[in-house]
Amino acid sequence: MAKRSKKSGKGDSSIVVNKKARHDYHIDESFEAGLSLAGWEVKSLRMGKVQLVDSYVLLKDGEAWLIGAQITPLDTASTHVMADPLRDRKLLLHRRELAKLFSETQQKGHTCIATKLYWKGHLVKCQVALARGKKEFDKRAATKEREWNIEKQRVMHRG
Repeated sequence: MAKRSKKSGKGDSSIVVNKKARHDYHIDESFEAGLSLAGWEVKSLRMGKVQLVDSYVLLKDGEAWLIGAQITPLDTASTHVMADPLRDRKLLLHRRELAKLFSETQQKGHTCIATKLYWKGHLVKCQVALARGKKEFDKRAATKEREWNIEKQRVMHRG
């Protein structure tokens, strides 16, 4: 029998990306964290019913928690389970990573945010980032630079 070849990296394994995080923060460092989920939440993630816009990561008692991520339950969810779309979800990180996140977030201006949810094999992973808040003029400068780069590409493409 012939062995099945592994799927080549076709498509993107992203479930949701927090685009607002890149706009509001300077991303310093990223970590990959596992996510503790219930069965109905995994089914909702497969359907793409999740929002990360107002979510953040809270570090307390040596654990990391994803707060404010909204996973909307499916209509076909089990009737005997009370589905809370805004419940706090535990992030699974190594002890060294937790210590680094905790020490960095104690500094003024640093915070910890969730930037992306994605599939890694059959597991759901959350990309957690150490970030510094942007000032209003930083946001305007970034927008101006992005628009200038688009205009340069147009000019170069025309010849």
